[in-house]
Amino acid sequence: MLVDLHCHLEGRVRPSTAAELAAAGGVPEPEGGWERAIRLDGPADLTVYLAKVASTYPFFRSIDATRRIAREAVEDAAAAGLDYLELRFGPATHAEDEAGIDAVIQAVVDGMREASDDTGMPSGAVVAALRHHDEVTNLAVARAAARWAGAGVVGFDLAGDELLFPALAPHRRAFDLARAAGLGITCHAAEAAPGAAAREAVEVLGATRIGHGAHILADADVLRFIAGEAIVVEICPTSNWYTGAIADIAQHPAPAFRDAGVRLALGDDNPMQTGSDLSGERAVLRDQLGFSPSDLHALDRTSVDAAFLDPSTRTALSAKLDSSSAA
Repeated sequence: MLVDLHCHLEGRVRPSTAAELAAAGGVPEPEGGWERAIRLDGPADLTVYLAKVASTYPFFRSIDATRRIAREAVEDAAAAGLDYLELRFGPATHAEDEAGIDAVIQAVVDGMREASDDTGMPSGAVVAALRHHDEVTNLAVARAAARWAGAGVVGFDLAGDELLFPALAPHRRAFDLARAAGLGITCHAAEAAPGAAAREAVEVLGATRIGHGAHILADADVLRFIAGEAIVVEICPTSNWYTGAIADIAQHPAPAFRDAGVRLALGDDNPMQTGSDLSGERAVLRDQLGFSPSDLHALDRTSVDAAFLDPSTRTALSAKLDSSSAA
């Protein structure tokens, strides 16, 4: 089963779509073309990685383009055999005020719904607040996300540079608001910062899922806490290698997490940048990190249980997983 719980919309823009939108909108073509502008040649660091992601930002200033990108992202995931996709995005990056934030969210939700209806693959939007935005901005993001709760938006996230903006307390009110609206809570944490950042995300923001969490392993107390509290870690091995969070793919902590009893789900983060989609990430777990068929089944079960799903969709995915394991 292919359930993607950590994927960024801004990292799923087709290079061909970027070229079309750029030509229509007067955006200069980068040297070497859009594929080169979007895709990494290999492992680098977080700054280079994020610059590649940011190359697509100009397109999200158009509501029609945003809707198209969201639709195509779900279409591509369905064509690749995914059973469920959560797409996260930071609307305040692409809008000037709360009305604009709401319009971006609506465009994403509309595009995703259209593609899910056409393909039959369910999907949900996860709205991300950003660490470098102030409390007022992130409260506006949370209010807009809450208005779309149950109507396409399923979760709320915090993303951005942990090292430059480590404080979580300024974002507490935004997360309280999102959680009160029924949205699932996840948080990028312990990717660049120490493992303690993951525990803080749970205790301060109420996160039940942690994005990346690569440095949790270095803190035994935090590792025990994450396992003991049944917090799900959304692992993205190739992305962690490409951002420099780990020195080599073989050093990814996924096997150690598994052995410590940490619940794991899989994501492909920004597949256009890394060139590795969810099937590729699953192959990394199997072929390079030693995950057995039973390990992968446990990951699938956790992914279905931890997804920010409505009950009927969760029941359908669970039945599909049971059917595939029995075959």
